[in-house]
Amino acid sequence: MYKVATLNKIAQKGLAQLPEEEFQLIENIDEANGIIVRSADMHQMEFSDNLLAIARAGAGTNNIPLDKCTDKGIVVFNSPGANANAVKELVIAGLLLSSRKIVEAADWSQGLKGKEDISKLVESGKKQFAGPELFGKTIGVIGLGAIGVLVANAAVALGMNVIGYDPYLSVTSAWSILSQVKLASSVEEIARECDYITVHVPLLDSTRNIISKDIISIMKDGARILNFARAGLVDDEAVKEALKTGKIAKYICDFPSEDLLGIENVIVLPHLGASTPEAEENCAEMAAKELKHFLRYGNIKNSVNFPTCIAPYTPGKARITIAHQNIPNVVGTLTAIFAKENLNIDGMINKSRGAIAYSIFDFDSLYGKNEQIIKDVTALDFVINVRIVRES
Repeated sequence: MYKVATLNKIAQKGLAQLPEEEFQLIENIDEANGIIVRSADMHQMEFSDNLLAIARAGAGTNNIPLDKCTDKGIVVFNSPGANANAVKELVIAGLLLSSRKIVEAADWSQGLKGKEDISKLVESGKKQFAGPELFGKTIGVIGLGAIGVLVANAAVALGMNVIGYDPYLSVTSAWSILSQVKLASSVEEIARECDYITVHVPLLDSTRNIISKDIISIMKDGARILNFARAGLVDDEAVKEALKTGKIAKYICDFPSEDLLGIENVIVLPHLGASTPEAEENCAEMAAKELKHFLRYGNIKNSVNFPTCIAPYTPGKARITIAHQNIPNVVGTLTAIFAKENLNIDGMINKSRGAIAYSIFDFDSLYGKNEQIIKDVTALDFVINVRIVRES
């Protein structure tokens, strides 16, 4: 029986993926083999040796200490694409908010309460809220992952000229994106050609302030920027300076900060990108499935700190998984240990990701040598952890 703890309220549709005969939901985190989390901050938490995996019901993992987890062999999963449609819809709303001064107009209209001849005031006052249509304008989509592709395709449907940029465009995204989307070779090309720019990349050292002062300087006058991906991707100070000169007409952001609040032509939303019941259910369902398949079979998919490593499991076989350093001769050393115990390897797979690697070994049987195998493999300097997933 695997024990799973939740750190936030997780949609029942997700928890339903964990059969009661195999998985027990508990509150004591120290006893948990797996944790499902949404937004709870885990950086100050201590993890027991029982913990094997953390599944984030969402895309970002900023609330999880990845280095600490990797050092302990704890696999961290996320849910890429599960909230993509929810974010896409809010981005489309953001495009309209950036153009049509909808928020400002709504606030102004509320101020008409109690005044005489409201219809006359409306006719005279609405001119100040005029804004351009999206049709025929050019939008640049930086990052063509699950969300970026949906945004790009939706913008095509709105009649916009769409330019996308992603140096790591996946085969899946390439197949999904509409042929009308032109691909740029650099962020600079996006900046020079686009009336609207929306960012959809993860926050990494290489992407921090991807919309920088230098990039803003080569944008069209009056460009509009949208950030529904992560705080830190856009240089807020550079944006504020550009707003003063009119270089940037509007900035729409889903990540409130003290620096952005109360600034004219900045609309800040309270991180609403994935705040739909459908997205919460989709993320919870994906996270629970990933956790279930890992605990059951040792398979890894959609991990942010370990390589994808999937091997179909044949009922009746024994299975061992090993997290280890990515160095030469690991597989040979491991197979020598198994050979010493007269274990017949039925199948194996080894995958690496940077300095970390992960191996799955299947056997006809372990012949009761579980403890000896654990002892011998754990004693190897390059091994992070070893788990007997199935004895037979």
